[in-house]
Amino acid sequence: MVERAKKCLGRALLVYGLCLLCGPSVADEIRILTSMSGQVFEPFRQRFEALHPETRVIVLNKNTNAAIEEILRGNPRGFDIFWASSPEAFTLLDRYDVFYPTPPCPDVDPNRYSVFAFSGLGWSMRDDSTIAFPDSWDDLLSPVYRGRIGMARPSRSGTTHMLIERFLQVRGWEAGWQYVLELSGNLSTLTSRSFGVPDGVLNRRFDLGLSIDFLAQGAGPELHFKYGQPIMLTPARIAVLNTSTNRDAGCRFIEYVLSDAGQRLLLDPEMRRVPANPTIRAEAAALIPQAMRDALRLTWMRYNARVAQSRYWVINALFDVFVTDVFSRRRALWQRLDSLASSATPQDLAAVRALLTTMPVTEADSQLLGLNQAPFRATNLTANSAAQEAALASWRTRRDSILAEAEVLIDRLERAAR
Repeated sequence: MVERAKKCLGRALLVYGLCLLCGPSVADEIRILTSMSGQVFEPFRQRFEALHPETRVIVLNKNTNAAIEEILRGNPRGFDIFWASSPEAFTLLDRYDVFYPTPPCPDVDPNRYSVFAFSGLGWSMRDDSTIAFPDSWDDLLSPVYRGRIGMARPSRSGTTHMLIERFLQVRGWEAGWQYVLELSGNLSTLTSRSFGVPDGVLNRRFDLGLSIDFLAQGAGPELHFKYGQPIMLTPARIAVLNTSTNRDAGCRFIEYVLSDAGQRLLLDPEMRRVPANPTIRAEAAALIPQAMRDALRLTWMRYNARVAQSRYWVINALFDVFVTDVFSRRRALWQRLDSLASSATPQDLAAVRALLTTMPVTEADSQLLGLNQAPFRATNLTANSAAQEAALASWRTRRDSILAEAEVLIDRLERAAR
């Protein structure tokens, strides 16, 4: 009797679950592919469905690079909208003509995608942390933060890819990579998603987390976020895909996101995004951090998404070859260098530091034909082309040679110090 009751209850729960999945009968369905967190897309989904009860909004969250690959593979699951914070993702995808050719919405810009919000990059820390809160990007290089910083892999996070590109664009190719390679010595871990960075700070896996503002600010009141100086401003975008089967509904959704009501929704304390609409920004000036207001007035710090997309694969691959794949080895070398600070000469210390911050690949190399141009080779998630495999092999050889030279020099200095 009990077993029969259990079976009946099981069937009832299964039927109930299927009903929940089916939901109410609707005439329209919008499918959205996004790297945005639920804190961003869920309020928009709920408000839009309340305004359009005949339409159901289905959202799939994927990291930016995985989303790019899905679209470049032909959008097999029929998404109508792509929505992300990474500007170069849209510029890259636009090369492959994946957006609706004629802007379906009156407010969509000529580039076939719309800016709906602005964000800034920086770092977060728990309010109860005992270490000093950095004031600038250069402060993050201090040995006091050795093993205390978390960030995501750029090949798995559009936000981190953008962060690396910012260093390269603001500081220049050589100085930018010097900064990144020195910063790697202070990293505690590399997370697989951007969301893992504020979570890691909250869970005390590391003390500082490099991230975009809205992820840190929405993670909880325990986190304090600071914009890096100079501030790195980035536009978040949204677009209708040309393989959409419901362009009209997709258009209505974008129109709502860009409407006054949608832009004001960005100011909600749970979301904390800076609206793209200058009128709404002016109305809510007190709710927008002063650093962001100042950055929006600057023109010389604009992010060049076209440069970023032109070397998208190379930047991700270089970071993985020179940082991710030798993470423990490189960090150990920095720690050994620290231990020699009081015994080695400044010249010897500088020689080791120069080796540890050398990127032997030039900016011209990053643009070589076949590395960034081939369709379906936009990310590290797909099989590499012959040209890409050859480049990776060459870079690994050069990396190993440089690190081996650094190890030989450190060994000599350690023996001399004994």
